[in-house]
Amino acid sequence: MPEIMLQKCLIVICMFLPALLLAQPPRVKKDPYQEKYEWRLRQEVLYGTYIPKDVNEVFLELNKKMDETSKNRFKTLSEEVAAKKLFFSFGRWMAHNWSLYEGSRLSKYMQDLGVHHPDDMVRFFIITYHRSLNRKPLEIKALLQQIQQKEALQKQERLEGGTIIYQEKRKLTQPPSSRNPRR
Repeated sequence: MPEIMLQKCLIVICMFLPALLLAQPPRVKKDPYQEKYEWRLRQEVLYGTYIPKDVNEVFLELNKKMDETSKNRFKTLSEEVAAKKLFFSFGRWMAHNWSLYEGSRLSKYMQDLGVHHPDDMVRFFIITYHRSLNRKPLEIKALLQQIQQKEALQKQERLEGGTIIYQEKRKLTQPPSSRNPRR
């Protein structure tokens, strides 16, 4: 008797299993670039370099990497001069080694704060590190707002300064109805 029940169960499973398998949604292949990007966001180390997870770790890493003479020279510069003068040397080092262009957990952290362009991230790190070394208030919120306002202004300028490539004008055959025809 138990063998007959087992056979009946197997028959029922064999009948419905193909239907259940076919009911599964097809697997969607992810874009290989997107997969690589998502993988990069989870990594603590990329290409042998530790990737800080936040601003505090940026300061710790920079303190480890810079000797005291360099720190002292950096501290004596004004904030504006430091941000401009070191952008293409020190800043390029940060952007390259911390994978700000390709994507890393640090770039994701900055994007979550509202800073989207790697150059703005670098500028943010240089200014906040300079303030940290000089024991000044970091004023992170104000700096983030400043960067976001600059980004919005640049976007507006691009939109206003853009060139219309093609413009088409059409005559409507009848005026649009004031009521929704789908109701």
